Amino acid sequence: MKNRSPTTILLHRARIIFMATALIPTVLMTAIGIVFVAEGGSKSVAVIGGILVLAFCTTALVGYTLGTIFVTRGAALASVQNEFLSAVSHELRTPLTSIGMFIDTLREERVTDPAERHRCLTIITQELTRLDGLVGKLIELSKIESGPNVFERRPVAVAAVIDDALATFETIRFSKEVELMVDVDPSLVVRGDRQALAQAVGNLLGNAWKYTPAENKKIAVTVSHDREHVVIAVTDNGAGVPVAERELIFEKFQRGRAAAETGSPGTGLGLAIVRAIVRAHQGKVEVRPAVDHGATFRITLPRWREVG
Repeated sequence: MKNRSPTTILLHRARIIFMATALIPTVLMTAIGIVFVAEGGSKSVAVIGGILVLAFCTTALVGYTLGTIFVTRGAALASVQNEFLSAVSHELRTPLTSIGMFIDTLREERVTDPAERHRCLTIITQELTRLDGLVGKLIELSKIESGPNVFERRPVAVAAVIDDALATFETIRFSKEVELMVDVDPSLVVRGDRQALAQAVGNLLGNAWKYTPAENKKIAVTVSHDREHVVIAVTDNGAGVPVAERELIFEKFQRGRAAAETGSPGTGLGLAIVRAIVRAHQGKVEVRPAVDHGATFRITLPRWREVG
């Protein structure tokens, strides 16, 4: 059975108490009001009393409904917070445990071979880098989700955003071969933060790079538009994303089946950051199956046009 936080338990109990003290008496009084109205006949006092009782019960039911909605939302928020803290604790504990183990090994001089000592120190450095990256992404995500005001709001060419994302992508792929196709209309403009939007597209490019085959990698960046929106699409020829995972992979610390099967490194925060950035720009991000094979991640943003 899944453990629940004390806050969740208290909210669940509050819902039960609320139901017992508000809903049940209101239902009984409603029945009484109906009897008064139905059997009052010509007795105006009974009819008026019944109407007043029904009016009171209606108000009580509305209050109960609204109260239940707020309590339910509170319980859901507490559950999300509990799951998030649990996931953060797990992700932080893994590198910390590894670092502690190797430090103990070196401190107690259980390793005397210089090559092995160097290997231990290398692993410690790698785990510290991983831990620093995880904490940095958590801080970044928290900053983004704190409000849209963290971003600039100015017209930016979509082509410039794609260029910045591709520059970042070059540091990921190094000299490895990849068939990269880019199709961008230089006239398209959105309103937002150039650096943040480039990061979102860059994360999608990095994601596509990780989950395409080692040989014959194919990635395409295309931009389409209509009167109101601009759509930035990153398509790959990887294994694709199952329908059941198309919402899940955008949640914090959630990784799809492909990540587990390939053993690809990651924290499960990259796509969560993409979604947070896009939402802060009044847009949306989604994943769809590619036409032939793989997946297409689509960022939809409001189109900006200068009012003449």
